Amino acid sequence: MGLIHKDTFVCFDCEATGLDPEKDRIVEIAAARFTFDGVVETIEDLINPSISIPQTTIEIHHITDDMVKDKPPIKEVIGKYLDFIGDHIVVGHAIPFDLALLDAEAKRSGHGSKLLKARFLDTLRMARLYGESPTNSLQSLRKHFNIAAEGAHRAMGDVTVNIEVFKHLSRKFKTTEELIKRLEKPVQLKAMPLGKHKGRPFGEIPIEYLRWAAHQDFDQDLLFSLRSELKKRKQGNLFSQASNPFSNL
Repeated sequence: MGLIHKDTFVCFDCEATGLDPEKDRIVEIAAARFTFDGVVETIEDLINPSISIPQTTIEIHHITDDMVKDKPPIKEVIGKYLDFIGDHIVVGHAIPFDLALLDAEAKRSGHGSKLLKARFLDTLRMARLYGESPTNSLQSLRKHFNIAAEGAHRAMGDVTVNIEVFKHLSRKFKTTEELIKRLEKPVQLKAMPLGKHKGRPFGEIPIEYLRWAAHQDFDQDLLFSLRSELKKRKQGNLFSQASNPFSNL
């Protein structure tokens, strides 16, 4: 791996019946091999998941049971995706989910898979690091960077947008190695990204909520940000007590 704009990456995206890699199934998959100069090759497929697609999920990606009933099952196409990804660095938005989903499908189909050991660059975490978009969803980043709209929440549309978002977000990095190294460390978030305090700066969130949230199964960036705020408040209290000789009277 050398200069980031000379490297080749694979961006891929799955649409599924839900958000549980063990229970849910892929209904559409798309992948593109690309460099900073352009897309080299693409593949995409609609997949028959062999279970019905819940209405709540159809409302997001608009893929219906009817659209997939005559399509191949995942086991017929997964081999070409595993080969296509190969040993490339994978790019995607919240990509650990897509990797887990594809890995679970590979195992069910009797394929060996190295996907959970793949080197990846998550554009959601890169967006947090960049810190200048009002929210970090793929569509919000698309608007922020003035990228042309593609079919939102359809696999190839998301891949196309994701590649352009990735190029914008990686501008400050000369090498891929440098970017991978930076993402090994947690990213400090500016505001709570979810829950009842969504959008509020951490400094404005009640301490009881911070304490509760700091013990939940959140991602490393959010836990780091919650714990940093708790630490700051603890140090602030110690400082105010130390500077006020009457605080213990």
